[in-house]
Amino acid sequence: MREKIDYVIRKEETVDFTGIREINLQAFGNGENEANLIELIRNSENFIPDLSLVAANGDGEIIGHILFSIIHLVTDQGIVPTLGLAPMAVNPGYQNSGIGSSLVKEGIKACKAFGYDHVFVLGHPNFYPRFGFSPSSQFGIKAPFPVPDEVFMALELKEGSLNGLQGKIEYPPAFNAVS
Repeated sequence: MREKIDYVIRKEETVDFTGIREINLQAFGNGENEANLIELIRNSENFIPDLSLVAANGDGEIIGHILFSIIHLVTDQGIVPTLGLAPMAVNPGYQNSGIGSSLVKEGIKACKAFGYDHVFVLGHPNFYPRFGFSPSSQFGIKAPFPVPDEVFMALELKEGSLNGLQGKIEYPPAFNAVS
């Protein structure tokens, strides 16, 4: 059992940008794409400052980060704005200590508080379902690229909010620039 880590989760601040970049570089091995993605989203109209959260330890060091930004669900009825969770990273020295779970829980709470209806994530099928995510195909919604069904997931923040919205997710240009 790991010793309890003292940290707070809060909205990112300008002084956190370098720490956020470092965490992504470390957590994703060569996390250049993820680190660049955050910066591209931050400088786009899809960025929501209140939905970029950090976990900071007692010394103020950034040990985790999660970002939710605007993406689009393209349906026969039109384009529906929604949220994408990407990326989420925890400093490797702090992984498996509950920080990632806390970031997801706090992020979902913030998304609900700001009135968003749903969130999509491309992620680990053993991690995200514990927060209510399920394969987006169950709602008739396709990933924007070929991936295994179980890794592209949706979460209704308002029950029934995805009913009748069959379609395909479309990520903004920032995602294409780094993939």
